[in-house]
Amino acid sequence: MLSRKNKIIVMKFISLFSVVRGYNIPIIVIAQYLSAIFILAPEKRALFILLDFDLFIIVLASSLAIASGYIINNFYDTKKDLINRPNKSMLDRLVSQKTKLNVYFALNFIVVFLAIFVSWRAFLYFSVYIFLIWYYSHRIKKQLFLGNLMSAFLSVLPFFAVFLYYKNLYEVILGHAVFLFLLLLIRELVKDLENIKGDLANDYRTIPIVYGEEVSKKIITILSLSTIIPVYILIEVFDVGYMDIYFYTCLIILIFFQLSLWKSNTKEQYVLLHNVLKFLIVAGVFSIILINPSVLWHGKKLLQSI
Repeated sequence: MLSRKNKIIVMKFISLFSVVRGYNIPIIVIAQYLSAIFILAPEKRALFILLDFDLFIIVLASSLAIASGYIINNFYDTKKDLINRPNKSMLDRLVSQKTKLNVYFALNFIVVFLAIFVSWRAFLYFSVYIFLIWYYSHRIKKQLFLGNLMSAFLSVLPFFAVFLYYKNLYEVILGHAVFLFLLLLIRELVKDLENIKGDLANDYRTIPIVYGEEVSKKIITILSLSTIIPVYILIEVFDVGYMDIYFYTCLIILIFFQLSLWKSNTKEQYVLLHNVLKFLIVAGVFSIILINPSVLWHGKKLLQSI
């Protein structure tokens, strides 16, 4: 049996794990390594990539930077989350705000320290990334639509750390990035519908609050239709191999997603739609193994060296 003191320590650890959303970070790590193995360096053996120490440092630094980003985001959203996610918020509050800030600064210090050992470019990249996350949480998040755009952009940005490490930026990669960005942006807008009550109480200027739910749903519909463009390019122009199964499945699911969206009007229904989008994003990570590596040699390399 755990003593009372040990139980408190365990609960605080679980609380901190909840704050940094530790369940999301492994997915990002897997996505970065799969991108390296199947997209960015298909000519190299998988074992060589997995044992690449510099790549490991970049992936580790990305994970810690993302964790620190969740902490500072949680710090600024405490009042809002208390309304929108009362159960999670009560768990998160087991760790004091002072402790969260101390962990936040410690993680950022470790990130830039690790980045220096890779290159000055890595140091500059992560320094800018950390600043952008703080600036988003402190200034941009409450701004109409700009907050959604920057949140989606920051979610995609960690993958470019790996892209820049291999000094490869093929056109096909940009197609994947655009598709992922659109899914993330749709998810952000659905989250606004889901969090209307807390956003309204804390003066957040979101599209549902300023223009109404119907306008928000129309924008989501337009963005969903826009996913057809990168999907068409990836399937018909680049021929991404068996990964086209994933993209076709996404389009079918998005059709049902739209039908459900226009019928939804409660928080529970929006949460379900949000989870559907998270499933598509996570499924996309594991679908990378289906891509046709030869497509990378037919596309034009946009970035030769930095």
